[in-house]
Amino acid sequence: MFKKILKILRPKVVNNCVSLEKTNKLLTDSLLQNGRIWSELLARKKNIKTLHETEFKVFSQWGDDGIIQYLINYLDIDNKTFIEFGVEDYMEANTRFLLINNNWAGLVIDGSESNVAKIKEDEIYWKHDLIAKSAFITKDNINQLIEEEGIKGEIGLLHIDIDGNDYWIWRAIEVVDPIIMIIEYNSKFGYERAITIPYKEDFVWTKAHYSNLYFGASILALCDLAEEKGYSFVGSNSAGNNAYFVKKEFLKDLKPLIAKEGYVECKFRQSRNKNGNLNYLRGNEIIECIKGMPIYNTGSNKIEKL
Repeated sequence: MFKKILKILRPKVVNNCVSLEKTNKLLTDSLLQNGRIWSELLARKKNIKTLHETEFKVFSQWGDDGIIQYLINYLDIDNKTFIEFGVEDYMEANTRFLLINNNWAGLVIDGSESNVAKIKEDEIYWKHDLIAKSAFITKDNINQLIEEEGIKGEIGLLHIDIDGNDYWIWRAIEVVDPIIMIIEYNSKFGYERAITIPYKEDFVWTKAHYSNLYFGASILALCDLAEEKGYSFVGSNSAGNNAYFVKKEFLKDLKPLIAKEGYVECKFRQSRNKNGNLNYLRGNEIIECIKGMPIYNTGSNKIEKL
């Protein structure tokens, strides 16, 4: 959102001789002010029936800023530390508002050194307790990457969104024990099968299949893993790409859901053709496009096909 608005404003900035830096600051201040108002209004809401009622966006791609604000204010969280993977340059991220508005401390990891360099050039890097780290995450290095920064044990929130081995990375994490767990799911895999892509250390979704539709895990696979780790599924965002889990002992009156109840089919159309151009596939066209690709059934522990 931030980048899109800037693109619209840039010509006006030049014509009116207003510096881009000043425009960035004015826009950021406006977004933050609106976010704080929404947060205060949200804190007064009672009897939330679904996480969708809490959504608003400041820096998140979808309405996740609101969901996170609701959960951190409703739950009893002492360690106000977060970790987020796959943040790119951190201009559009699910923990940026949490960092600035609530002054949480955090660790963000991205595979691009140039993205991490941009984060360190941002004024939030000296204004807040943020660590930005460049690394390609695998199930073998993730615990060390976190522990190297002095983070371990109970933390407030962990968000995994790496468009690939998400399931396997969460399964491997042992060094931290987040109260709130957010993880991307692939809604194209449906809610009836517990499946994920087979683990491949160097998996990159844009290379795995030209369509950009073959990645991640189904919501049922993540719900099963959550149960093993002591979490309850409490819902998804309305965009249908992020699932939310809470440690069972911190649930309060949040209603645990089964995969089918909290599943949301995503409507955004990011599919590509073999030339790399958007082709806006929908419905059964998507399934046909990736049909026959290998998937790992987390229930039977066997490789199957879509």
